[in-house]
Amino acid sequence: MPDTPEILPLPEAERDEDLASNALDRGIVWLGSKLSILFAVVAIVSTYEIVMRYVFDDPTTWVHETATFIGASLFIFGGLYAFACDKHVRVVLIYDSVSKRAQCWLRILHHLLGLGFSGMMLYAGWTMAHKAVFTPWGALRLETSGSAWNPPFPAYLKVFILVAFAVLTLQLVLHLIRDLRQLRNV
Repeated sequence: MPDTPEILPLPEAERDEDLASNALDRGIVWLGSKLSILFAVVAIVSTYEIVMRYVFDDPTTWVHETATFIGASLFIFGGLYAFACDKHVRVVLIYDSVSKRAQCWLRILHHLLGLGFSGMMLYAGWTMAHKAVFTPWGALRLETSGSAWNPPFPAYLKVFILVAFAVLTLQLVLHLIRDLRQLRNV
């Protein structure tokens, strides 16, 4: 029987927790490592639905909406996670071909544009979350899905989107401060 190859740890610079540059980023990476188990939960619950539907001819009313809600929440959080460990989308063809100083300026430009975008999304998120949580006359009423089960997942998701953009805004500010300080040293 052939020897199994030894699994080597990732180099220090490739571990997500080492790429986080501040306490908020480290907290997001830590929480993300804990929340990642929910992807397995979604797969298990979805498998349960398939078995119930096609083997026992007894479909559930809760699985699809629950799996969709958990998956959507994880993907929203994934944006914060990617930014926290600097694994967001970047045009590396340009970024990697310029000097360290130009890279710093590109990051600063990114953060400033990101703050503009995030500010607009905060406004839209506030409007969307407010309508999902309150009636037009101000009473508390969570928006529901309208299905047979009718959970308040749409309201929860819209509030989570608002919170995520608030956190992203704070991340952008912290990264902007970091890069402005770094600009003096490159």
